[in-house]
Amino acid sequence: MNTGIQSDDLPRLQEMHNGEKVVPTFSEAEMKRRQDGLRRILADLKLDAALLTSHHNINYFADFIYCSFARRYALIVTDSKATSISAGVDAGQPWRRTFGDNITYTDWRKDNYFHALQRQLKGMKRVGIEFDHVTLETRALLQEAFPDVEFRDIGQPVMWMRTIKSPEEIAIITEGARTADVGGAAIKALIAEGVPEYDLALAGTQAMVRHIAQVYPHAELMDSWVWFQSGVNTDGAHNPVTSRRLQKGDILSMNCFPMIAGYYTALERTMFLDHASDEHLRIWEINCQVHRRGLELLKPGARCGDVAAELNEMYREHGLLKYRSFGYGHSFGVMCHYYGREGGVELREDVNTILQPNMVVSMEPMVSIPEGRPGAGGYREHDILVLKEDGSNENITKFPFGPEHNIIPA
Repeated sequence: MNTGIQSDDLPRLQEMHNGEKVVPTFSEAEMKRRQDGLRRILADLKLDAALLTSHHNINYFADFIYCSFARRYALIVTDSKATSISAGVDAGQPWRRTFGDNITYTDWRKDNYFHALQRQLKGMKRVGIEFDHVTLETRALLQEAFPDVEFRDIGQPVMWMRTIKSPEEIAIITEGARTADVGGAAIKALIAEGVPEYDLALAGTQAMVRHIAQVYPHAELMDSWVWFQSGVNTDGAHNPVTSRRLQKGDILSMNCFPMIAGYYTALERTMFLDHASDEHLRIWEINCQVHRRGLELLKPGARCGDVAAELNEMYREHGLLKYRSFGYGHSFGVMCHYYGREGGVELREDVNTILQPNMVVSMEPMVSIPEGRPGAGGYREHDILVLKEDGSNENITKFPFGPEHNIIPA
């Protein structure tokens, strides 16, 4: 039906300031600290503004997690203000969440997103963007919309800023680890012969979401999940949940991932149902030894590559190094299974980063023995450590690990 309304008659941009600002995740002082830190990066790089486009950086600097659905989003930070750019489909939610202002672009014309950027970046000559997030298509469209603007990378300096956590961040990460333990306890109580993986995953997810809702009654409840794997499904760290039913003697991998305001935490444990073979026990014990040593090594002043090299030697002594499947751990903060990463703090041989106080890092050694071999399956333990000013660390994961705790009676 032709309504007679032309797109030229409809607004390209709107102020959808609907309702009141919500209770924020962090204090005003914390959010100002973050945005002022970004402004110092802009000053150091002689940039006029930051144009952030990733889930993790928009969330970190604005307390807003967007749902893309093939639409573009942004947070523009200048020396005087911060403004999120969101799609009309979200109505007032981005404004209610954003620490700063918000402009909504409509669907009436194709390039309204870039029109919004042009309005906010008018007169700017040097703008920082995230080279590790902006696609080739978006970069070309930005250059077309801003022919006289020089775009420089701020993805790396902003990532390094995020690796050092504030007290408020450490508090929410600590609560996230406690939430993961809650999910783990709910799962462990239901493990039994014949139970499908998905039932255990659902139980853990529900327990974590309810816990988050109780502790953070004003939070958006999104993105918490569980991967529970059994038998051959344990061979990969990120294998999806299936309908496989548990059998006596199965190796099990429990993985709980609560998300609080975009802050990811994790609990991962190897378990067995009813019993474990001698070779399974031998490999499990070795992996626990590596895990314990890794927990000792994660302190301020340690070099990421040195940690990996020492733990490699432990596996090599037992002939298991060839079965190691990924690095030994990573930084925690604003991240998820589909966005974010602080790649400068990875416990891999090729990473030379020196660990610092107020970093939050995991220890998660894994070996995966191929199906058909004695001791087949994937073995992984995962704890989260906060690095302290006094040179020590604090393990905020409390769920026990190892054969003495996690062979579940049938």
